Amino acid sequence: MPQTVTRADLSEAVYQELGLSRKQAAQMVEDVMEEVLNTLEKGETVKLSSFGNFSLRSKNERIGRNPKTGEEVPITARKVVVFKSSHVLKDRVNGTRK
Repeated sequence: MPQTVTRADLSEAVYQELGLSRKQAAQMVEDVMEEVLNTLEKGETVKLSSFGNFSLRSKNERIGRNPKTGEEVPITARKVVVFKSSHVLKDRVNGTRK
């Protein structure tokens, strides 16, 4: 079964790689996550070179259906976060990295 990478895992990797204290590494990860969130909240795109782009997409209101009852229910308009991976990431995941 695939393992999920958590913030704690990322903090530990930063700690191991950079030699910062665990507290500093955890704060660095939190700061990066907060910056990504703040940027998306402003409606801007987050571009991470050789990784991909996080952006917002607006979805219109539509009619959905409750799968248990079959009853139609309105689904409100909303914004969703989308991720588009870079070709570098795709190649690396697929083992075709040059």
